[in-house]
Amino acid sequence: LADNENGDTIHQLEHRISRLEGVLRLNKMITESGGKIFATDGKKADFDATVEKCKEAGGSIATPRSPGENDAILYFVKYFNTYAYLGIKQSLIPSKFQLLNGAQLSYTNWYSNEPSGKGEE
Repeated sequence: LADNENGDTIHQLEHRISRLEGVLRLNKMITESGGKIFATDGKKADFDATVEKCKEAGGSIATPRSPGENDAILYFVKYFNTYAYLGIKQSLIPSKFQLLNGAQLSYTNWYSNEPSGKGEE
């Protein structure tokens, strides 16, 4: 009987999660790519506040590792007509970038002649 109750509870939770995800998708607050969920609250914030907000939500700041993930981030940029912070930073080598933890980037999709080092990248 306990296994059946656990199964029912799990089914109910899955249903509730599915409904909540549907509402968030309807409000353009989440999208998915490669088994990852990308989310936003649609509000502007500075980089450090964005990193902290992502941690509070149990995630991390978006770091595109494939064209699909890049498109998921671009979805928010276009929908909210704004910019997006990424989980990358400039390395000690000029014009080279790395993950926030110092690891090398495995995926990039820079425009031609970018990053240029002019202004804020």
